[in-house]
Amino acid sequence: MVKEIERTGIPVVQMCTVTPISMTVGANRIVPTIAIPHPLGDPNKSKKAEKELRRGLVEKAIKALETEVEVQTIFED
Repeated sequence: MVKEIERTGIPVVQMCTVTPISMTVGANRIVPTIAIPHPLGDPNKSKKAEKELRRGLVEKAIKALETEVEVQTIFED
């Protein structure tokens, strides 16, 4: 689905816990997340810490959307 959306000219970021799968399916912008059962959070953290964690992931995804890429790129930090 990611590749089809990008073919129309809309940049897409795939946020995932298993980045090799995203690479295999051809996602161009990949943001690694936390864990399979909780990709965008950590229930062991306080609400404040989890909110900061989520905000950081979303900000990383927005930065990835703004970045021109020529090859598949994993946005680690």
